[in-house]
Amino acid sequence: MSTQSTQYTNVAITLHWVIAVLIIAQLIGGEIMGQLQPISFRFEIYQLHKSFGIIVLLLSLARLGWRLTHTPPPLPSGMEPWERLVSKTTHILFYVLMIGIPMAGWLMVSASPMNIDTMIFKIIPWPHFPGIPQTEALEAFFKDVHNYMAIAAVVLIVLHVAAALKHHFVNRDAVLTRMIPSLKKRS
Repeated sequence: MSTQSTQYTNVAITLHWVIAVLIIAQLIGGEIMGQLQPISFRFEIYQLHKSFGIIVLLLSLARLGWRLTHTPPPLPSGMEPWERLVSKTTHILFYVLMIGIPMAGWLMVSASPMNIDTMIFKIIPWPHFPGIPQTEALEAFFKDVHNYMAIAAVVLIVLHVAAALKHHFVNRDAVLTRMIPSLKKRS
């Protein structure tokens, strides 16, 4: 375990922002994909979405490992108990979604009777999840899970950003500057 600090480590900060950008891009891309009519490059777009989803999964697992072995900075002492509970719950839910959304996508692809292989960026073959029967019903189930979790992620992201901005502009504490060190704490 690392010693307690007032700021996240560079590794934690980098993982946070890379994963955040990828997830937002995936959410936007997933919405666009859902609206596509059968067109010639639709296969390529789905493969790209799957590729980035796997990257999000792997980076999120790395981030979880980092979080479990490195103590995050403490929350401000003036936070109410309910705020601490919401903060902790939100972070747990983020990990569930960061890992759960790509897992549900992987399970959906694995359950598809179409049996389409996944090639990460057209280079690295990614296997189907072992032991998953290929049925339309199971594919539809995992698709629903994937979609509902994505909606939950949007809600959680909005809550997370609003809370960070509240801490910075209303509470004027260092919560936001712990993840954006170049940002000056508001006094």
